[in-house]
Amino acid sequence: MKNVKIVIAHRMGKGQNVAKGVEAAGGTAIVVPGIGADMKLGDVMKTEEADLGISFCGGGGGGAMAAQNKYGFKAIYDMRSIQAGVNAVKNGYEALGFGFMDTEELGKAITEAYIKYRM
Repeated sequence: MKNVKIVIAHRMGKGQNVAKGVEAAGGTAIVVPGIGADMKLGDVMKTEEADLGISFCGGGGGGAMAAQNKYGFKAIYDMRSIQAGVNAVKNGYEALGFGFMDTEELGKAITEAYIKYRM
């Protein structure tokens, strides 16, 4: 079985907690460094040939929308809960836009959902 690869792009350069959750669930996490990283989500997803991308910003979706507009990744945004993210993965979304939720639980749940529903 192939390993799920997830890009994490946080407006404030964070995302390390989500990355821990992704890796705890058996995935590979790629954290985009630096302030404004969310707007680089699609670029890094494309370069890394990632399965999913998670964008975080105050509004909950700039990076996911940019990934969709630039590369055609199926995006959903303005999510504010782990369950919303799990449902998005189940429904085939690739670029997931959240408000600020840098938690290990989110990374673990998203990765487990991808493995369960899409592998």
